[in-house]
Amino acid sequence: MGRAWATLGVDLHLEPTGPGLRRGLTDALREAVRTGRLTPGTRLPSSRSLAADLGMARNTVAEAYGDLVAEGWLTARQGSGTRVAERTAPGPRPAPAAPRPRAPGHPEYDLAPGTPDLAAFPRAEWLKATRRVLAAAPHDALGYGDGRGRAELRAALAEYLSRARGVRADPERVMVCAGFSHGLTILGAVLRARGVRVVHVESYGLDAHWKLLAEAGLRTKPLPFDARGTDTGALPDGGAVLLTPGHQFPMGVPLPPDRRAAVVDWARRTGGLILEDDYDGEFRYDRQPVGALQGLGPDHVVHLGTASKSLAPGLRLGWMVLPPGLAEEAAAVNGRHDMCGALEQLTLAEFLTSGAYDRQVRASRLRYRRRRDALVHALAARAPDVRVTGIAAGLHAVLRLPPGTERTVVQAAAWQGLAVHGLRRYRHERAAAEPLDALVVGYGTPPDHGWAGALEALCRVLP
Repeated sequence: MGRAWATLGVDLHLEPTGPGLRRGLTDALREAVRTGRLTPGTRLPSSRSLAADLGMARNTVAEAYGDLVAEGWLTARQGSGTRVAERTAPGPRPAPAAPRPRAPGHPEYDLAPGTPDLAAFPRAEWLKATRRVLAAAPHDALGYGDGRGRAELRAALAEYLSRARGVRADPERVMVCAGFSHGLTILGAVLRARGVRVVHVESYGLDAHWKLLAEAGLRTKPLPFDARGTDTGALPDGGAVLLTPGHQFPMGVPLPPDRRAAVVDWARRTGGLILEDDYDGEFRYDRQPVGALQGLGPDHVVHLGTASKSLAPGLRLGWMVLPPGLAEEAAAVNGRHDMCGALEQLTLAEFLTSGAYDRQVRASRLRYRRRRDALVHALAARAPDVRVTGIAAGLHAVLRLPPGTERTVVQAAAWQGLAVHGLRRYRHERAAAEPLDALVVGYGTPPDHGWAGALEALCRVLP
């Protein structure tokens, strides 16, 4: 006779809704804790018991529990089961107080672009992968290793990048590096040794990257920029060019197909080298995926990517897919720099091969799309004269402002406790295009519970 329902453990009433069983269950549990229906210290049913009650697979419940443990809503200890974490119980909401100016330099909300929601790092999944790696890692994993990175990670990256980004990747041409800046430092040294003196860059970008190239003894020269993005038709013979073709940073437009073809043709014709910064290629919302530029010219493009947006920048895990003639030179330079840890590399390899990385990217894509939608709706209601662009992909948006207002809006934001960047800080000092007034608003950094407050602060300072 089957076990009676009454013997399966404590009762817990939940009504999972939304896309997918795991997501619906996670949202329902989180809401029950947030509203105080499940008080701190409450012991939850076992995953087996709740799965039987809800008619779900046990793994679905276990994964939902794991997600909420990682987010801090629940705790799980051997012998104690899964419980609601200790936190301040919600009380009556006080009447909203008038905004109080803050001293600049002490922001309450951070809308600067470039960082994901660190609270969403998949701690439980990463810990599981690390444990599996530690149990199975060979002894040589603790040695100095190959200057190109662990073979396991290079193979996993080659498979993933080929499948997800359209990169033509061979593990022998994949090099692991400690983030994009590390990779660019290596490439700067290689280019200088090859006799390159000028690297063409986009009119808008990160000055930190331009400085790294300058430290390698290379000058940067901005390319023209228009309504269609970076104009690649103005490249001289030879040399190198640094581009963000999938999602131009910070303007947010993809490089049009004709300009993609033109820059690859330039590289083939002149022997030039394209450095492709694919910094957030996984995050697209309202458009078809834009494949990596490297797929059009693997012998002339260096594809650079990182786990900084999909996981966390603190992991210091990045990669380069190099043309055949460049791999040995880059490996020789890389041997003179610090590498990221072998165990972290093996854990990322496990994350990729187990499917955990794909799950994290999909979950993050949904979360960031919701934030982007909330941003667009809030601006339409509160600041209808502000035009929002660059929102089809990525983790930031560009808010076009009336001419001459950017500086005052950034200053007003600082006094409201809001960290936000003006577009002009990303403009190359030698760019020919007329400066535009805009804000570059990142929607990745604030945690979920702070997003509504950040939007409110942003809307208060917009003209």
